[in-house]
Amino acid sequence: MMLTPHLIAAPILLPLLTATLMLMLGEKHRPLKARINLFSSLLGLGIAMLLLYWTQGQALPASIGVYLPGNWQAPFGIVLVVDRLSALMLVLTGIIGVSALLFATARWDRAGASFHALFQIQLMGLYGAFLTADLFNLFVFFEVLLAASYGLMLHGSGRARVSSGLHYISINLLASSLFLIGAALIYGVTGTLNMADLALKVPLVPEADRGLLHAGAGILAVAFLAKAGMWPLNFWLVPAYSAASAPVAALFAIMTKVGVYTILRLWTLLFSGQAGASAYFGGDWLIYGGMATIVCAAIAILAAQRLERMASLSILVSAGILLSAIGFAQPNLVGAALFYLVSSTLALCALFLLAELIERSRSANEPSLEDDLDVLPRPLESLQPPKGINLDDEQKAVIGQVIPWTMAFLGLSFIACTLLVVGMPPLSGFIGKLGLMSALLNPQGLGESVEPVSNQAWGLLALLILSGLASLIAFSRLGIQRFWTPQERPSPLLRPSECLPIIVLLGLGIALTFKAEPLLRYTQEAAAGLNNPEHYVMSVLGTRAVPGPKADSALTEVQP
Repeated sequence: MMLTPHLIAAPILLPLLTATLMLMLGEKHRPLKARINLFSSLLGLGIAMLLLYWTQGQALPASIGVYLPGNWQAPFGIVLVVDRLSALMLVLTGIIGVSALLFATARWDRAGASFHALFQIQLMGLYGAFLTADLFNLFVFFEVLLAASYGLMLHGSGRARVSSGLHYISINLLASSLFLIGAALIYGVTGTLNMADLALKVPLVPEADRGLLHAGAGILAVAFLAKAGMWPLNFWLVPAYSAASAPVAALFAIMTKVGVYTILRLWTLLFSGQAGASAYFGGDWLIYGGMATIVCAAIAILAAQRLERMASLSILVSAGILLSAIGFAQPNLVGAALFYLVSSTLALCALFLLAELIERSRSANEPSLEDDLDVLPRPLESLQPPKGINLDDEQKAVIGQVIPWTMAFLGLSFIACTLLVVGMPPLSGFIGKLGLMSALLNPQGLGESVEPVSNQAWGLLALLILSGLASLIAFSRLGIQRFWTPQERPSPLLRPSECLPIIVLLGLGIALTFKAEPLLRYTQEAAAGLNNPEHYVMSVLGTRAVPGPKADSALTEVQP
C-alpha cells in the first residue's frame, strides 16, 4: 500500500475545517452541527485507521511517514511524522472521540454554546500533538487542545464545575509557561527544536552547557508530567475530571496520555543510549515518581465514594504504571505498557460514561435538560411485591421476577469495566498487567540473557498487584452499594446513543482479549522502533522538499 503524504496532515486539517464550518452555522442549527461533527469524527477515525494499517504493513524505516507542510526541509520547516506509536495514538483518540461525541448527542451538547466546534478543535490539538516532530509546534498544539478543553471543562456550568475548571485553567497556564521556558533553554543550548535534529545535537553538547540542557529538559518534563498526572503535580486532575460532564471527562481520558506520549517520545529520542553523557537522564525520576503516583492514587481510591472520582483516580494509577515502565528503558516493558495503555484508556473512557448513568439511577430519574426526551421505554414494573403480600409467608411473589434490562445493562457494564480497570482475568486488562509483570521479571526479554531483577522492578511488580487489589476492593464496595443493596427507585431511563458508545468501548476491550497477540506484536514493534531512534532521525532529516515548477524551469535555463 502506498501512502499519500498529504494524508498525514488530514487528521489535523479535517477537524479545523469542520470547526470553522460549525462556527459559521451558529447555534440555531445544533442538530445539523451534531451530524456534521459525528461524520467528521468518523472520517477522522477512518483516516487514522488507514495510517495505522500502512505503518503495520511496512518494515523500519519504511513504516515512518514524513510530511513537510511548508515544503521546507527539516530542521528548518514544520514536520509531521507518523510511525507505529503515533498511528496507534491517533486511532485511540478517534475511537474515544466518536464514543464521547455519540454519548454527548443524547443531551450534553445542548447544555452550552459551541460544544461541537470546541470538540473538533480539541480533536485537532490531540491529533497534532501526536503527529508533530517539532517542540515549538508541539507547544502550539498543546495550546490548541488546552484552549478547547477550557471551554469543554466549563460546559454545562455549575458551581463545582466552574470552581474546578478555574483551578484546571490556572495549572495548565502555569504548565504552558514552564513549557516555553524549558524549550527556550534547550534551543539556547542546541540551536534547534526539531526532535530528530535534537537527537543528533544532544550527544554533542559541550560539558559546560550540559547543566543548562538538563535544566531545560527538567523544566520541560515538569510541564509534561503535570499533564500526565504524576504525583505531586496531579492534585488538580481528580477534582477537574470528576466535575466535568461525562462525555468531556471521557475525552479527557486520552489527554493525560498526551503527556505520557510526549515523555516517551522525547525521552527515547533525546536521552536514549546514544545520548552520550545524557543517556537515560531522568530515568530514576520517572520510575520513583510513577511509583509514588500509584501509591497515592491507590490509597485515595479506597476512600472514594463516587464513581466519577474513582475513575479519575484510576487514570492516575494507569499514568503511574506507564511512567514507571518508561523509566526502565526496556523495549519489552514499553511494548507491554503500550498494550496496557490501549486497554486501560478504553475502559476508563467507558467508565466515565457509565458513571453518569449509574448515578442517574439514584436520582428521581427526571431528565435534567429536556422534558420530552425520546427515551427508551421503561421496562417492567418495580421489583417491589404487590401490596398486602408478606414475603415471609408467600415467597412466590418474587419468583419469576426479571431484572429490568436497564439495570442489567448497567450492572454487566460495571462488571466489565471493573475487570478491565483492575486487570482481573480473563479480559485484556489482565493481559496487559501480565505482560508488564513478565517484562519486569525478564529484563532482557525472552530468548536473551536474563539479568537479575532489580529492586525497582520488584517494587513496581508489588505495586501492580497491590494497586489492583485496592481498586478491586473499592469497585466491589461501590458495586454492592449501587446494585446489590435494595432500594426503592425506578430503573433509569436510557437513550440508545448513551448505551451504544459504552457497548462499543467495552466490546473493543473484550475483543482485545481474543486478539491480544496482533496488538502485542504491534506494540512490541513500536517499542523496538523507539529503542532505535536512528530510523526516526534518518527518515525525518532525510526527507527532501519537493521541487517547485519555478525551480525546474530555472534549472532548464541554466543547462547549456
